[in-house]
Amino acid sequence: MISAAGRPYATHALRLLPGEDVRAELERWAREQGIEAAAVTSAVGSLSVAVLRYGGQSAGTRTEGDLEVCALSGTLSRHGLHLHLAYANEVGEMRGGHLLNGCLVRTTLELVIQEIGGVRFMRRKDERTGYDELFPEVIRP
Repeated sequence: MISAAGRPYATHALRLLPGEDVRAELERWAREQGIEAAAVTSAVGSLSVAVLRYGGQSAGTRTEGDLEVCALSGTLSRHGLHLHLAYANEVGEMRGGHLLNGCLVRTTLELVIQEIGGVRFMRRKDERTGYDELFPEVIRP
């Protein structure tokens, strides 16, 4: 296990607008705000396009339609992010997976993001998995 203890810090409320790319906007926001560590605590809204990578797959799957965001969870920082999305289509069928670029807001996406003080979320290749993984670090003032 790799761990680092932090403390609750600022809570951010964001609203993404129609046509905005969820992942690209969150990456930009985290970079511009200098976010070292944060977690998505709430997300509600809709998408017109969802692009997810399902477990064990190397490519994303694109879905278009009136899609309701049922859950968005994960970690983010100016050093990278890891987010999972669950959505329902117009007949309530659920899909979920890794959020990729290309997920477009339909009407709104309201987010609450909890920043974590005293911790930095770094991402680097883990030789055990072959993927860029989370390596949390304690930040000393």
